[in-house]
Amino acid sequence: MKKPHILFFLGHPAHYHMFKNTISALNDLNYRVTIMVKSKDILTDLLDAAGITYINSLPKGRKDGLIGITSSLIKKTKVLYQFCRKNKPNLMLGTAAEIAWVGSLLRITSLVFNEDDYNVVKGFGRLVYPFANAIVSPESCNNGRWNRKTIQYAGYQKLAYLHPNRFQPLESVILKYFDVNVPYSILRFAKLNAYHDTGAEGFTTETARETIKILKQFGKVYISSEKPLEPEFETYRLNINPLDIHHILYYAQLYVGDSQSMAVEAAMLGTPSLRFSSFAGKIRVLEELENKYQLTFGILPSKKHELFSKINEILTQKESKEFFKARKDNMLKDKVDVTQFFIDTINQNLKP
Repeated sequence: MKKPHILFFLGHPAHYHMFKNTISALNDLNYRVTIMVKSKDILTDLLDAAGITYINSLPKGRKDGLIGITSSLIKKTKVLYQFCRKNKPNLMLGTAAEIAWVGSLLRITSLVFNEDDYNVVKGFGRLVYPFANAIVSPESCNNGRWNRKTIQYAGYQKLAYLHPNRFQPLESVILKYFDVNVPYSILRFAKLNAYHDTGAEGFTTETARETIKILKQFGKVYISSEKPLEPEFETYRLNINPLDIHHILYYAQLYVGDSQSMAVEAAMLGTPSLRFSSFAGKIRVLEELENKYQLTFGILPSKKHELFSKINEILTQKESKEFFKARKDNMLKDKVDVTQFFIDTINQNLKP
């Protein structure tokens, strides 16, 4: 019997992490698996480091702005269409618009994975959801009128790789870079140039400077950044193998940043998490993690003094990490092994 051919389209480093265990499991089942990507941040570095073969649909990346986004969509769609017409995968998965469009044209089943509410990514939803066979989202995500074609699960995308069944933190990884016994905080700057980031705000240079000054009172500060750093911040840059970031995030005393993705990752690991972004209060996945489990806290950029106050509150609290680890364990009781759910969903959506 011919084994199924599954195509994954990865457009962000977080997508590699989300699907890596699923891809490994499908390879173990001798399924034919194709990985298609676009160049984004350290995505290809992660794949290269893991020894994974892939097709790059946009090797030069894209330019910012509407023209750059539109041009890149056309290029990626063309590459994907040509590949699928020739190779005819049985199923396509990812977060990209292209899989829904090409899948609809060639009658290939497409599953679009998303955990941002429809109201947050309304433009994407209007362009993509009508063409996808199904949308795969956490139960806490509201896809509006597209809830009717949503496959829901009890969990979060980041639990596909940070669930205890899939990830165990190692002190030996930390010791490759610095002394794990010296407290440290992780500061993350996102580029905020995605299609849904129009008008989004996060850290300014001045707020970053003030935040570092406070964090330094409690230990070391390491910066992870998608965007170029000002020279004054270079001394704080976190220079590591990108595959090791989750071990480092686990042992951090605090995460602060304007990246929603890393804020969720910190919450999955039980690391206190502060997100300083205009998205605060808008995304239901993060609102659940904040209001139900108290694992992360969102603060608007107009309220930077609330950020400074919350940093001081968490870092002066005795046994803060232990409190957050207990909250994480409480959250996990309500959630599933997301990778296993993904594998089951793939098998259920394969055409006979």
